[in-house]
Amino acid sequence: QICNQHNAEAPNLEQALHRMAQTEPNLDHDVSWFLLPSYWAKMVVALISFLCFANSYDGDFVFDDSEAIINNKDLRAETPLGDLWHHDFWGSKLSSNTSHKSYRPLTVLTFRINYLFAGGFYPVGFHVINIILHCTISVLMVDVFSILLGGLQFSNKGRRLNLAPKTSLLAALLFAVHPVHTECVAGIVGRADLLCALFFLLSFLGYCKAFRENKEGHNFSMFWVLVSVILGAIAMLCKEQGITILGLNAVFDALVINKLNVLELIQKLLRKDKSLENVGLLRKGLLFRITLLMSGGASILYIRWRIMGTGPPAFTEVDNPASFADSLFVRAINYNYYYSLNAWLLLCPWWLCFDWSMGCIPLIKSVSDWRIIALVALWFCLIGLICQALCSEDSHKRRILTLGLGFLIIPFLPASNLFFRVGFVIAERVIYLPSIGYCVLFTYGFSLLSKQAKKKKILAVAVLGILLINVMRCALRSSQWRSEEQLFRSALSVCPLNAKVHYNVGKNLADKGNQSAAIKYYREAVRLNPKYVHAMNNLGNILKERNELREAEELLSLAVQIQPDFAAAWMNLGIVQNSLRRFEEAEQSYWTAIKHRKKYPDCYYNLGRLYADLNRHIDALNAWRNATVLKPEHSLAWNNMIILLDNTGNLAQAEAVGREALELIPNDHSLMFSLANVLGKSQKYKESEALFLKAIKANPNAASYHGNLAVLYHRWGNLDLAKKHYEVSLKLDPMAPGTKENYNLLRRKLEQLQKKGS
Repeated sequence: QICNQHNAEAPNLEQALHRMAQTEPNLDHDVSWFLLPSYWAKMVVALISFLCFANSYDGDFVFDDSEAIINNKDLRAETPLGDLWHHDFWGSKLSSNTSHKSYRPLTVLTFRINYLFAGGFYPVGFHVINIILHCTISVLMVDVFSILLGGLQFSNKGRRLNLAPKTSLLAALLFAVHPVHTECVAGIVGRADLLCALFFLLSFLGYCKAFRENKEGHNFSMFWVLVSVILGAIAMLCKEQGITILGLNAVFDALVINKLNVLELIQKLLRKDKSLENVGLLRKGLLFRITLLMSGGASILYIRWRIMGTGPPAFTEVDNPASFADSLFVRAINYNYYYSLNAWLLLCPWWLCFDWSMGCIPLIKSVSDWRIIALVALWFCLIGLICQALCSEDSHKRRILTLGLGFLIIPFLPASNLFFRVGFVIAERVIYLPSIGYCVLFTYGFSLLSKQAKKKKILAVAVLGILLINVMRCALRSSQWRSEEQLFRSALSVCPLNAKVHYNVGKNLADKGNQSAAIKYYREAVRLNPKYVHAMNNLGNILKERNELREAEELLSLAVQIQPDFAAAWMNLGIVQNSLRRFEEAEQSYWTAIKHRKKYPDCYYNLGRLYADLNRHIDALNAWRNATVLKPEHSLAWNNMIILLDNTGNLAQAEAVGREALELIPNDHSLMFSLANVLGKSQKYKESEALFLKAIKANPNAASYHGNLAVLYHRWGNLDLAKKHYEVSLKLDPMAPGTKENYNLLRRKLEQLQKKGS
């Protein structure tokens, strides 16, 4: 029914609210909370949501950001824009069997725009956009919650009325400051969830606009219904959950626009009652709109399926162990336990972790496991809410509870394992949209308590305290997301059984050069998950560098035994076997790595080193040439080719290779140095000198650069300059091989010249 009052900010709005209160209970009536004009309410929500996550603005790229952004070629200008529509979120071809199948081209496009405007991988711009998106979404929530809690009513000028200004503000604040949102806001890859949520809400608000001229559901705007479907499609192109808004729009249409009583409908269907029109199911337009929504959703899903090409992604047991359980009972019990943990994160978001896989949550395998209590409690609450939503005589209560449950459950369905296997146990980011339903239910519960409470202000202070605690928790959690070290270490107390947590802490320590501490965490990761091949590979690498070759070989051999197509482990095993002088086995390991990863420049480089050690010079040059073909900027491979050709007397060929390399990598001082040595031997002293000086300018503390330049001057006859650079070289490295002898020879020659001159 349409209100005839204008949406004025003061007395007219109060009159409208008063008239509504006569026909339908109003949530705001018994709630002791702030009443602000719409503009100021939105400003408060925007400010508080900004304060929660502002300290993440200058954080680093962390965790999945490396793969989705730094290593994603789709962000680079040289990658055609059209490729974004054929690649997954991580930059892999959707047709590839190794693809994650997460199709989010619009999210990747925003990353690309960030990259282009920043002129490189500078995380500040990426973080700022995420914070702005969350603030925008939180502001939109004021309008969304006013509809969910107060109903959809318009003035005679077509302006939507906010009939629950206090409770919609409270619900929006609850959403804005919920700590479980930190991963989406502070983690840059959470952009997918934020963009999806933005278009999800715009689709819902657009659908509501279709009924501005509504008279009991008979008239609606086809334009806004179609806009809603298009916005739902855009939401899905940001993240897969977006498609669920079409189902929620259908639920909203039935319950709010057509005031459908689901229990009454079921009863009439069971009795085969012919008066179905009286319950609103066949009311003009409803079936048509639902058909339109379903057709749009089906078309979007079909196109998505065609683009995806192959079947669903292949996940491993460590990603989602419950989905690999043989017993249907074990799968069902654990899925429900995961649901209860997601619900607990909404209720008490204190224990947050960047990753919940790899043993973080051990499987429930028996009904005697005490954790069964959690899923019993979950279903006890859900069944109670569902019964109230269906059976309550209060239509207002039925509507709010059903919409709250709808927004809680429907957006979560793609992550539920019910329709397909997902690649995680729990992911805080997927609760971003379902938290809307939680906020509706929490606010409705608060209004019921306020109605019963004698001291309403005490209850309001308690809720205000929850909001303040959440703000502080958001700020703390945001600071943990600023760097990988803080993020990974924060997870140790939450998921001490998670092998991936220990692995990431170890990797972070190894990257900083703290190998001893890294070994400890890698060993713990392997202990917790004896099949964790990546931890074995990294641990084997460190042990190799510490010359603990036997244990390194054992770990790497076990890794390739567990995962025979693990190319990196095969290559590292080859390096260890080469160090142990088991050359045939090393060669076989290198070729096995190349078999499993055809484009593997580093492996060709190491294979070339093996051939050089065996004096198989042609094979070595071919291997290094392959490395440079696959990776033209592979400086080490270019350098080794120049040095090998130089050492074997092929100066002309060495010079040609050196010039080719410098054209591709013009600022590499090591290549300048190697080519300068070749030119010096070819008596091209002037050009050689220029390259030596350029290399020294780029790396002034390299003793060998000064020493070899001194040799050049010595040969050239510039003895004073030779003496100067010999002395600089010896100052930088007093033990430099050959430099001291050459310097002594030069000094004797200078002394002889002085005697002759005198």
